[in-house]
Amino acid sequence: MKMCSVQALRSPCGGGIFQNIECGTSTVEKKLLGFVNFHPGFNAVGSGRCRKRLSKPITAKEDHESSLADDGNGASKYQGIFVNERNCVKNEPDSSFTNHSSAFSGKNLSNLSKKGNSTNILWHDCPIQKLDRQQLLQQKGCVIWLTGLSGSGKSTVACALSRSLHLRGKLTYILDGDNIRHGLNRDLSFRAEDRSENIRRIGEVAKLLADAGVICIASLISPYQKDRDACRALLPKGDFIEVFLDVSLAVCEARDPKGLYKLARAGMIKGFTGIDDPYEPPCSCEILLKQQKGSDCMSPSNAAEVVISYLEKNGYLRA
Repeated sequence: MKMCSVQALRSPCGGGIFQNIECGTSTVEKKLLGFVNFHPGFNAVGSGRCRKRLSKPITAKEDHESSLADDGNGASKYQGIFVNERNCVKNEPDSSFTNHSSAFSGKNLSNLSKKGNSTNILWHDCPIQKLDRQQLLQQKGCVIWLTGLSGSGKSTVACALSRSLHLRGKLTYILDGDNIRHGLNRDLSFRAEDRSENIRRIGEVAKLLADAGVICIASLISPYQKDRDACRALLPKGDFIEVFLDVSLAVCEARDPKGLYKLARAGMIKGFTGIDDPYEPPCSCEILLKQQKGSDCMSPSNAAEVVISYLEKNGYLRA
C-alpha cells in the first residue's frame, strides 16, 4: 500500500475542527486546523503557536491498516478532502467546510472599508448571533448607563443592581469609570478631549457586551451630553438605558467619599466636574433617580429595584 502524507494546517485565526477519516476497518480521528482552499501543486505551511508541532506531516501508515477510497481519477480521497500523489490537499466541491479564502481571492475587495485610521478592513460575520446568545442566557443584552456627579452613588447603585439581577439568575457586567482607567484607559487624562475618548472606548466595550447578551452596567460621570448621545447611537433603539442620578453638588460635596472635592476646592485638582468643569444633565433619560439629603435619600437597593422594574416592563429579563 502507498503511504500518503497530509499536512495539517492552522489558519491565522487559530480555528480548528475535527473530522473522522475512514481507514479500512478502523476510524482515525484527525484534527484539521484552519479553513484554507487548496489548489493542486501547492503545499501550505501551518503558522502560529502550533507550528513546531505541525512541522511534520501526519502520516497514514500500513500498520494502521489505512485505506483511502479512489475517486476514479487516480486520486485518493476521504470525507471532504482529496489527497493526490504529490501530497497536496484540496477541498471537495461539496465539502462541508466553509470557503473562507474568498476574502483573499479579490472577490470581496469592493466590500473593504475604512474606519478612522483603519483601512482595508472587512467585517466578518459569525453564524451565532445576538438572538442566539440571548436565548441561551434567557435575557436581552442592553446597556444601563449610570451618569451623575462624583459622589452621586453611581458605583454603589451599580453594585446593588448587579447583585439583585444576579440573584434573579441574570448575567451582568459592570464597567466602572475608575476601574477602566486602571487598564484600558490608563493612557487618558481628564482633559476634555481625553474624557470624550474615555467615554467612546467604554461605549464600544459596552456595545460588545450587550451584543454578547449581557446586561452591561456602565457607571461613570460622563459629563458631556454629546458623548453619551454618541454611545446611545452605537446600540439598537431601546438598548441604551440612561439612568441619571440627580444628586445636587452640595450633597455630593458633603459626601466626598474620595476626598476629591476638597482637593479640587484647594486647587490641587484641575478640571474637576462640578467645580471648574461642567456637568451636562441628560435631556431625556429613561430613568431618573433623584436623591435628596437626609431621610428622603433613596437606598441603593431601592434605586436598583427602580431600574429592575424598568427592565422587566420592557422585556429585558426574558429572551
